[in-house]
Amino acid sequence: MIRAATEDDVAAIRAMIRELADYERAAEQARATEEQLREALFGPHPAAHALIAEDDTTGAVVGYALWFPRFSTWTGTRGMHLEDLYVRPHARGGGHGRALLAALAGLCLRSGFERFEWWVLDWNEPAIGFYKSLGVDFLDEWRICRLTGEGLSALASAADTA
Repeated sequence: MIRAATEDDVAAIRAMIRELADYERAAEQARATEEQLREALFGPHPAAHALIAEDDTTGAVVGYALWFPRFSTWTGTRGMHLEDLYVRPHARGGGHGRALLAALAGLCLRSGFERFEWWVLDWNEPAIGFYKSLGVDFLDEWRICRLTGEGLSALASAADTA
């Protein structure tokens, strides 16, 4: 049911990224091309890694998980950041999401990672309920910070003049 992604999966991963972005009401933000994903996942210096969930009966790709390593200065150890977890609507409830997360948790332990972290939108009640059923801790005291576009350019220009 779960396997490492290969270059042959790039088109399916891109399609599912777009499906996820549409579900998250941000389809216009999903601009990654197949070439960018191929380079990020399978280039000489991979930026991320992916697992694929397949239907046991048909072998069809029904989901994916895309992750990358992170580092904690507090623990001095690596961890895992799950960027995307997606199971196509028709396959939900079949155990694919749980299987993807379990495979990633196993990879964390085998790799000596002490943390496995990801974000979830505050309105995504089905995902939040699913994560609660797994015993996930929600860190409500932390806020996500993001700098893009004009704000990123403005701050970067301050470095050029300093």
